[in-house]
Amino acid sequence: MFENLTERLQGVFSRLTGRGRLSEADIDAAMREVRLALLEADVNFTVVKSFVARVRERATGADVMRSLTPGQTVVSIVLDELSTLMGTGESKLAFSGRIPNVIMLVGLQGSGKTTATAKLANLLRKQGRRPLMIACDVYRPAAIDQLQALGRELDIPVYRGEDGADPVDIAKAGVKAAIADMRDVVLVDTAGRLHVDEAMMEEASRIRDAVRPDQVLMVIDAMTGQDAVVAASAFAERVDFDGVIVTKLDGDARGGAALSVRAVTGKPIKFVGVGEKLDAIEPFHPDRMARRILGMGDVVSLIEKAQESVAASDTVELEKRLRANEFTLDDFLAQLQQVRKMGSLKDVLGMIPGLGSAQRAQLGNAEIDERALDRTQAIIQSMSAAERRKPSLINGHRRTRIASGSGTSVQEVNRLLDQFVQAKKMMKQMQNNKGKFRGMPGLGA
Repeated sequence: MFENLTERLQGVFSRLTGRGRLSEADIDAAMREVRLALLEADVNFTVVKSFVARVRERATGADVMRSLTPGQTVVSIVLDELSTLMGTGESKLAFSGRIPNVIMLVGLQGSGKTTATAKLANLLRKQGRRPLMIACDVYRPAAIDQLQALGRELDIPVYRGEDGADPVDIAKAGVKAAIADMRDVVLVDTAGRLHVDEAMMEEASRIRDAVRPDQVLMVIDAMTGQDAVVAASAFAERVDFDGVIVTKLDGDARGGAALSVRAVTGKPIKFVGVGEKLDAIEPFHPDRMARRILGMGDVVSLIEKAQESVAASDTVELEKRLRANEFTLDDFLAQLQQVRKMGSLKDVLGMIPGLGSAQRAQLGNAEIDERALDRTQAIIQSMSAAERRKPSLINGHRRTRIASGSGTSVQEVNRLLDQFVQAKKMMKQMQNNKGKFRGMPGLGA
């Protein structure tokens, strides 16, 4: 996400920070490039004009011009204004004391609304809530079946109502069913259209009036750019939603919709969809996203993602084993599986500060090969417990047996054992450095 914009802005700021002093002409030239970069990222023209004007006004101030590091000060101003553009802080869902809380999702057809409903229900369940989803899209073929399939996959109940029933009646009956089943959150998946029309607005308004939702969330597709922002503006006038879910942000290297929607509609982004899996939804943090756009990384999100993937007890146990120099092939496999849970290497690298665009370009093309991890798992599980604890036992005969048992080749077994040796050396080096990444090439301190 924002890949093109990040590369353009990093180029602009590398030239600014390389100068000892900045003139107004330097800042004007930089602002022209920033404006072009934002427009190419499909950011709304009015938003770009206002953003650049604010940055220029602050960047040409006396304090910046006299600063010992004016280039870095300008970058700091852009970071601040970019964060403000997208919001002033995380906009959390506002839950009331009402049981159940009702969340209604609206949006155009194809925006990913049904999948977003399931993802949000999954996220809320992880937070300790008991959600129920209501399928009110009676027009799109298989929309109800899709939500039910997602519900079965997540083991979250779906209320679908009677065939041919009015969506308003389905919504009201679904809320009653949630009360009867002691569900504390209801998510209403409403119908969309290929474009904004009166009938869609009218139905959304009727459902809203019938179930009185605590939150109305507009779902927009990042890949449709400014069309999504136009649709959001129309909904804001008629349905008056509370926040936005931006879907498919991982598939859009420009990201202009995410940068424009709050400034245009006045509504905050609450969540972003960052992948196809049902756990690929994240609360939106404007300041963190601004840092990632400017290539500064996002350590906080990286830590949170790691904490979600790795149990604290597992971390403590692994640390004990490392201190005792007992890192085994079972530990090696567990580490690979935890990395797999965190998503693509490209996403993880994007959160690490200090990596330049060239390093990201070189490393970011690597994706976790699911099939390679499956082969690794098969090889390790074809070993005996003694072999996993002490790989030095694995001689030529045993390698042939392991390859046969895992459906791989002896060469692949050899490669895995070499990788394990390298990983063990790296773990020992990190332990010697008291947990810091000083010894990892390219990552600096």
